[in-house]
Amino acid sequence: MFYHAFNGYMKHAFPLDELRPLSCEGEDSLGGYALTLIDSLDTLALLGDREQFAASVEWIGKNLRFDINKTVSIFETTIRVLGGLLSAHLIASDHTTGMKVASYENQLLDLAEDLARRLLPAFDTPTGIPFGSVNLLYGVDEHESKITSTAGGGTLTLEFGVLSRLTDDPIFEQVTKNAVRGLWARRSKLNLVGAHINVFTGEWTQKDAGIGTSIDSFYEYLLKAYLLFGDEEYLFIFQEAYGAAMHYLFNDPWYVEVNMDSAALVWPLFNSLQAFWPGLQVLAGDIDPAIRTHTAFFSVWKRYGFTPEGFNLATLSVQHGQKSYPLRPELIESTYWLYKATRNPRYLDAGRDMVASLQYGARCPCGYCHISDVEFHKQEDHMESFFLAETVKYLWLLFDLAAGPDNLVENGPYKYVFSTEGHLLPATPQISLVREHCSYLGAFCKSRVESESDAINNATSVEEAKHSFSEGTTSTETPPSSDFDELTSTTGLIRGFCPGLTHGQKFRMIYIGSTSTDDESVTETEAAQRHPTVVVTDHNSGHSTSDEKNVDNSQEHREEDVMNDPHPN
Repeated sequence: MFYHAFNGYMKHAFPLDELRPLSCEGEDSLGGYALTLIDSLDTLALLGDREQFAASVEWIGKNLRFDINKTVSIFETTIRVLGGLLSAHLIASDHTTGMKVASYENQLLDLAEDLARRLLPAFDTPTGIPFGSVNLLYGVDEHESKITSTAGGGTLTLEFGVLSRLTDDPIFEQVTKNAVRGLWARRSKLNLVGAHINVFTGEWTQKDAGIGTSIDSFYEYLLKAYLLFGDEEYLFIFQEAYGAAMHYLFNDPWYVEVNMDSAALVWPLFNSLQAFWPGLQVLAGDIDPAIRTHTAFFSVWKRYGFTPEGFNLATLSVQHGQKSYPLRPELIESTYWLYKATRNPRYLDAGRDMVASLQYGARCPCGYCHISDVEFHKQEDHMESFFLAETVKYLWLLFDLAAGPDNLVENGPYKYVFSTEGHLLPATPQISLVREHCSYLGAFCKSRVESESDAINNATSVEEAKHSFSEGTTSTETPPSSDFDELTSTTGLIRGFCPGLTHGQKFRMIYIGSTSTDDESVTETEAAQRHPTVVVTDHNSGHSTSDEKNVDNSQEHREEDVMNDPHPN
């Protein structure tokens, strides 16, 4: 399936952005820079196609340029192009992946940095939330709309964060984290966010809260940024946001849209973009509702052969004007994650049904076609690049996992986090442990030497800890840049006990905890059920223990307080 579509693109559309699979022609849809090829790079690597991967990397390195007069979407350019370049760079430059390109000299990383710098002007807003579009040559147009979606402003942290770690320039991570903070600071009292916001005034222009269109990947990147970078601020925001979504939006097994302020029902609609949610719940460890929701979503697929963009839960019919299926991967992605978590063969059966639908309903002469009407399976002459980046990738991973996995994701040298475009972002030390700085005490610092650990841990202030670190460093590596201190206080594993800073000081937040002795009957287990993360510190040993629920335990959490009912001030 992949090569039918990829070869069709290379023969009939390359170097244009995307393939028109019915007419066997090409079209520029984003910026006119071989979008589908960039989006396909890590899938080629995943399939073990060294020859095509190397040839594609070399062509892009020699021919791709971004100094063009094109106005592009910040969101789409980040997840498709920037993410594709970074993922391919990390594979092509690392011999442990088995796909290292001999002639490669960081050309894709240079292109990614150049592209990201051309996107930076979009973040110059009073709220820190970026404009939706930017011109790659001239910056933000004076007439550019000030309205953007929550997903558009909050789904940039992975790609920009990885770039900061690879280039040692904190600006990329800083602006995207500020965007997330800007959105979360404007949440409602119910901890819900709306769909669209004015990036200048911070006023919500559409207050419909949901997990689908315009909001979906905001939730996704909160958890994944924590998993990839170990930054606990993302984790705490995710816990609050996820708890609110499950309380106000979950109408078991479906999800509805409500007003972000009152929680009043806006409309009961299954949106096809919601189908990523069970996969996210697997990553968060909340399996049971994920299973029920996936069953409900897949029932819609079985009914029509595809999932329409909208399915009305009141009338149990396709929503008017939302009858298309543009080869979306979200339900397939969740199927893969649920099979990986449960090994239940029902998810292989679901995958087989999806393959059959695509083969018999969407396959066309040069690739795979959009379905413009799921009730009549009418084909449309368009194939999004994400079909090769995500849809067939997750299908292949599903069945390869069942057959006994032999691929980069399952057996490779690193654990991978998938971007919202399905790009492989590895948890390498350079990415996940970079600049473990000493802005808090007991940090795991890259340049730290064991002989100085006592001086650092016994310090009573941030400045004293930094002084102890700098005075005692004997490594040739330089201490972490202080620029990152403004970025975040925690970007990875924490070692030891931190007597100098509270959690609130580290994140510049105030948490209101229940410390009343009247509630002595509340056990640690009950507290853990209330809050996904409960941390108990043994002050004598100087180490913390954590009990986690619903969150991947790939990172250690060491804090000094038991946090109950956290609400940022």
